[in-house]
Amino acid sequence: MIQESQGEMRDLAEDELRDLTEQSERLQHELRLMLLPRDPNDERDTIVEIRAGTGGDEAAIFAGDLLRMYTRYAEQQGWKPEILSATPSGTHGFREVVISIKGRGAYSHFKFEGGPHRVQRVPETESSGRLHTSAATVAVLPEVEEVEVQINRDDLKIDTYRSAGAGGQNVQKNETAIRITHLPTGIVVSCQDERSLLQNKEKAMRMLRARLFDRMQAEQDRQQADARRSQVASGDRSDKVRTYNFPQNRVTDHRIGLTLYNLASFMEGDIGEMVQSLRTHDESERLAREEVAVAR
Repeated sequence: MIQESQGEMRDLAEDELRDLTEQSERLQHELRLMLLPRDPNDERDTIVEIRAGTGGDEAAIFAGDLLRMYTRYAEQQGWKPEILSATPSGTHGFREVVISIKGRGAYSHFKFEGGPHRVQRVPETESSGRLHTSAATVAVLPEVEEVEVQINRDDLKIDTYRSAGAGGQNVQKNETAIRITHLPTGIVVSCQDERSLLQNKEKAMRMLRARLFDRMQAEQDRQQADARRSQVASGDRSDKVRTYNFPQNRVTDHRIGLTLYNLASFMEGDIGEMVQSLRTHDESERLAREEVAVAR
């Protein structure tokens, strides 16, 4: 029609050709994405481990802030967050906290959260108004069922002790807390949040299975091993995947160069835009690698 028509009819045909060309390119891109190998863990529940890093009490408070942020995001998605283990600090924060998030696809949303997170703000306890930089590390693991990871009971060293309480009537008189050591790997998990030894043991075993599964996968795939090491990096201020700058109301993910200026709502769980951007970036990188491999 473009070759044979003139005037308005030719203009209409040229417009339609542009639209169809754009639609064809978009559909081809979507098709290539659909053909990419999927991460077999994407549909799983997930376990998120948060640990205070450099920064003392402020780092522990920041770890608590991350816990609230992830918990609220999970609730917005209709998923069920549950604390598996927690070591509170004396400043309304956590030295370490481990949560389970149950919901289809939870791991696919959280898996890019792994790594050191840095916060810049003036602590409430800072009378001079001086800006502090603190850090916390996040590790994300797919949760696995008992049948997927076989654990030899002879490989476990199990210790029980009294849960730490607030004192007085709250002190546990029975040994309900548990610490499990997997002797072949040296992995140690503990739980004291439930009132019964059986419940604490069940939670500890869930954490142990997730860590063993992660180690098994890392041994099978060197790239995944490198990614896991980056998740549990030193927690030093200079080592970061994301920075939360409160004076400037911004959050920056350094892996994809994305900065958002909605830090207040971000800390309340409004992290969907960041999560989707990280997922899209990962898809684009994997697609580029596939195209290079095909070209070779």
